[in-house]
Amino acid sequence: MAKPRFDIRAQPGFGTVALFTFAMLYLPIATLVVYAFNASDSLSSWGGFSLHWFYEAAENQSVQDAAWRSLVIAVSAATMATIAATMAALATTRTGPYRGLSFKYAFINLPLMVPEIVTAVALLIVFAKVKVWTGYSGLGYLILAHTAFCIPFAYLPIRARLEGMDQSLERAAADLYAPPWQVFRRVTLPLLRPGIIAGFMLAFVISLDDVVISEFVKSGGQDTLPTYMLGQLRRAVTPEINAIAAAFLVLSVALVTVFFFINRKKA
Repeated sequence: MAKPRFDIRAQPGFGTVALFTFAMLYLPIATLVVYAFNASDSLSSWGGFSLHWFYEAAENQSVQDAAWRSLVIAVSAATMATIAATMAALATTRTGPYRGLSFKYAFINLPLMVPEIVTAVALLIVFAKVKVWTGYSGLGYLILAHTAFCIPFAYLPIRARLEGMDQSLERAAADLYAPPWQVFRRVTLPLLRPGIIAGFMLAFVISLDDVVISEFVKSGGQDTLPTYMLGQLRRAVTPEINAIAAAFLVLSVALVTVFFFINRKKA
C-alpha cells in the first residue's frame, strides 16, 4: 500500500494560527480606525458616526505645525538617504569581489542591527557638541539624524534591484562607445528606477513615523507628528489622536498602492 504523499499546502492547524495572528495584528488597528469616527468624547462608549475629530485635528495649529515639520524632515531625509544609498549600491554591486566588501555591507546595514535607542543616544551626544560649537539648533540636526538612520532602508531595495538587473545592456552600451555617465543615465538609471522609488518610499515612511531618534535629537518647539502624539498620550488619550493615527494609516496604504501601480505599469 502506497504511503500518502506529503503536501505542504495541507497542514492542519496552519489556517487557524494564521487567522489568529492576523486578528491579533489588525483588530487593534481596526478598532482605532473605527473609534476615530466616534462622535463621543469617551473612548469607551460609541456616540455615533462623526468626522468631528478629523476636523478638530485639521484645525489644531500644533498638529498642523507638527505635520508640516514631519513632511519636510521625511522628504529631505528620504531624498538624501536615497541618493547616498544609490551611490553605495552602485559601488558595492558594479564591482568584482574584493577584500573588505563584506565589511562595507555590514557597515552600511549597521543601523538596522544596532538598537535604535543606541543610535539616538549617540546622535544626541554628537549633536549636543555641534550645537555648542556652532550655536545652530534648527531642523538640520533632525534631517541629518533621519538621513543616517534611513540609508540602510533605502539601500536594501536598490541593491536588490541592481543585483537582479541584466548587465548585458550596460555592456552593450559601453561596447558602442557610450561614456560611463551616459550608460548610467540612459541604461542603468531607467532600469533602476523602481528600486530607487521603493527605497525612497521606504525611507520616507521610516522617517515619517520615527519617534525615538526624533525625541532625543529635537530641540524645543521641534515636535514632529509622532512626538506630538506621544506627548499627548502622556496626558490623556483623546479621539483626536485616533483621527491622526487613522490619517497616518491611510497615508501608508496610499503610498503602498501607488508603488504597486507604478511597478505594474513598468512590468
